[in-house]
Amino acid sequence: MDDHLLPDRHPQTELFVCDVGDAVLKDIVQEMEHPFYSLSKKPETTVRRYEHNGHWLEVTPSVKGLATIYDKDILIYAISQIMGALKRGQKVAKRVRINSHEFLAFSNRGTGGKDYKALVESLERLRGTTISTNIRSGDEEQIDTFGLIESSSVRRKFGLDGRLQWVEVTLSDWVFNAIRNQEVLTLHPSYFRLRKPMERRIYELARKHCGQQRQWRCGIGILHKKSGSKSPVKHFRYLLKDIAETNHLPDYTIELEEGGEIVRFTNRGTMHEAAEAKALESTGAVRLSDAGMQAGREAAPGWDIYVLEQEWRCWMADGGLDAPRDADKAFAGFCRKWYERRGAP
Repeated sequence: MDDHLLPDRHPQTELFVCDVGDAVLKDIVQEMEHPFYSLSKKPETTVRRYEHNGHWLEVTPSVKGLATIYDKDILIYAISQIMGALKRGQKVAKRVRINSHEFLAFSNRGTGGKDYKALVESLERLRGTTISTNIRSGDEEQIDTFGLIESSSVRRKFGLDGRLQWVEVTLSDWVFNAIRNQEVLTLHPSYFRLRKPMERRIYELARKHCGQQRQWRCGIGILHKKSGSKSPVKHFRYLLKDIAETNHLPDYTIELEEGGEIVRFTNRGTMHEAAEAKALESTGAVRLSDAGMQAGREAAPGWDIYVLEQEWRCWMADGGLDAPRDADKAFAGFCRKWYERRGAP
């Protein structure tokens, strides 16, 4: 497996990612997938538009191109820093300072001059990518427009060849609020070792849809659409076959079934075991009172409260969250959000 991954240049700690599509469009267009990031190394300057049942979303790049899946590493770093601070009980803000060398080590990159230059270019693409979406209510429509980051600052030694010291990014309200609401997923440490952009995207989809389940099956056409691939389905299928043969994807194996029309993801157990251990350590001692269970029932009428309790504990473990100070209140809040998003069973 390691033969097909990049070298682990700088071993690092936990990674967290926020699904921007979920952060932006939760409770609006849950069935849609939004490949926000370009998988191409060439600048992509075309507008992406997604529509479903009267709702739409547009991703507009700047003249320098759409933010790429490698540019996303900056957001992963920022989110991971904020999550670490939250777990330590520290105050957090939208503006995050990034030590340039630490970021390059974190994302398993080199630390030469071209790597620092690429960091600045990534900030420009992230800032230049604009997202617009509509919210319909009765006979009215609201259109919101925002960026992945609001702004950035770069500090370097004076001179054209001056050494880059640090950068600061200000996250958008959409992303920051999702982080504060713990709407994040952990990533395998080998995520940054995946060589190809599409491999990262396939892993992200498996992490989101398969999660800690034993398996997830998806039609090749739907998976192709979710991935954001610009290549024909035939070429996309070849890539999946290659990943299946080399078997190097973290956390999941891939198999093609029914003549290559169905893709089956199977949980390796690596992520589940780690999350289970974390759950036993941090949330296993959490106890809900009878009043807390009743508050959960009232917040999500019709749902099996014991199923919701299991989902809640898995959600805490999945996000690497510590035990809540007020378990009853936290559980009731989880049930309320669950019902808001899914309605009655």
